[in-house]
Amino acid sequence: MTVRPAGQKAPVIAVDGPSGVGKGDVSQFLASSLGWCIMDSGALYRILAYKALEIGVRTDDVSRLCELAADLEVSFAIDGDALQVIYEGADIGDAIRRENVGVAASQLAVWPEVRRRVVRAQRRQRRSPGLVADGRDMGTEVFPDADLKLFLEASVEARANRRFQQLKALGFSVSLGSLLQSISRRDEQDRTRKHSPLIAAQDAIVINTTRMGREAVRSRVLEIVRDKALDRLAQNKPVARASQATHALPSPH
Repeated sequence: MTVRPAGQKAPVIAVDGPSGVGKGDVSQFLASSLGWCIMDSGALYRILAYKALEIGVRTDDVSRLCELAADLEVSFAIDGDALQVIYEGADIGDAIRRENVGVAASQLAVWPEVRRRVVRAQRRQRRSPGLVADGRDMGTEVFPDADLKLFLEASVEARANRRFQQLKALGFSVSLGSLLQSISRRDEQDRTRKHSPLIAAQDAIVINTTRMGREAVRSRVLEIVRDKALDRLAQNKPVARASQATHALPSPH
């Protein structure tokens, strides 16, 4: 394992893009392959939304939201084919994936004061041996100095179908049409908001996953990681080929 000089920040791979492009799968695959920490940055906004909905705080009540965000602490762990999101001692990963929580998270994320407090919590996740950060503004706002920036994209139709299949597998009842409308609305909100809009960083590598299978996407990102020599920072193990890690990780489709 390559050891960085004392005082140098832990390396970061930023994986950005809208919902349903396969960011979670790519991030888990890279974190497992490299032996790095992982962060689902959107989970922090979803946890804040989940808490606000639970206690009746409106998504436009900036003062109360900032109070809740000030103590926002979360940890992540890959458990088999699932990403555990630990908050207040419990894994609430499934609960925060509900569509109403996602909509509320997108609404409260427009407030710059709220975003600043959440960003602080996100940056605290950066630790050795390295961090794979899954989000929408990881390479532009949270970690502009990331060692590698990936931006995944796909058609709205493909993303809605992937989300539909994911929610069905979790036992939720939802219509494909409503998901398509919801994702389109959230895309518009995220891309047009004044602060930290959803855009690819100028130095990001863009990958369109619309017609790519999971193995093809994984192979492409591993190729990029090796080109950047980040595989040399792997924690005491060689970086696995995409096919070798398939059994341990979930599909985004």
